[in-house]
Amino acid sequence: MELRHLRYFVAVADAGSLTVAAEQKLHTSQPSLSRQIRDLEQEVGVQLMNRSAHGIELTSAGKAFLDHARAALLQAEAAKQAALRAAQLARPTFALGFLSGSEIGLLPEVSRILNAEFPGIDIRLSSDYSPALARALMRGRLEAAFMRPEEHMGDLASRRVRTDPLVFVLPSDHRLAAKATIAPQEVADEIFILPSKTAPAARRAVLDYFGRAGVDLRPEHEVHNVGHAISMITSTRAVMLLPA
Repeated sequence: MELRHLRYFVAVADAGSLTVAAEQKLHTSQPSLSRQIRDLEQEVGVQLMNRSAHGIELTSAGKAFLDHARAALLQAEAAKQAALRAAQLARPTFALGFLSGSEIGLLPEVSRILNAEFPGIDIRLSSDYSPALARALMRGRLEAAFMRPEEHMGDLASRRVRTDPLVFVLPSDHRLAAKATIAPQEVADEIFILPSKTAPAARRAVLDYFGRAGVDLRPEHEVHNVGHAISMITSTRAVMLLPA
């Protein structure tokens, strides 16, 4: 069993799809990824995933294996980072992560505070989805991150710094575009786009919002990033609910 098998397994489990994991996370072909997962299952001796047209679902054995796979990868990354730090000359740095897009509003003030408190510090920035930021924190690759709360954050401590409202995004000439507020019931019959599982906190917030309103949401599309969402909203005349 190799570390790459564990990385592939965790990526597929997080994405909920062999296709999404292959294209969005691992940048490999789906047939190659499928072979790697079968090799892992053969090595372990049990089936870890059930495959279907709707994606993958972990078996009970797969769910038990996932926690240990995550722990093994975290330990391997921690060992790598420790070796890198030991090989470098001591230099004050601060690795800071941002939820993609949020750095635009937060970075100026954050940079001012850090430079005032720690003159000459080297601030290293990165942006990604919240799950990736959480993993980077647990692996010691980041000191802090501005992100949404995730379900699997281990021993990470968090503090709320701001609350983002949910806003509807739709074509400018849509029938609802001129309204100052939109009730969830008004979009029940619209073509709706849902954030994919790569952004679980945003996805959960949208589903909870419609659930509280008693709307049985049936999204026709899912998207992985805002750029793709805007393109699809324009081409399909769809509606999407996003954190502002």
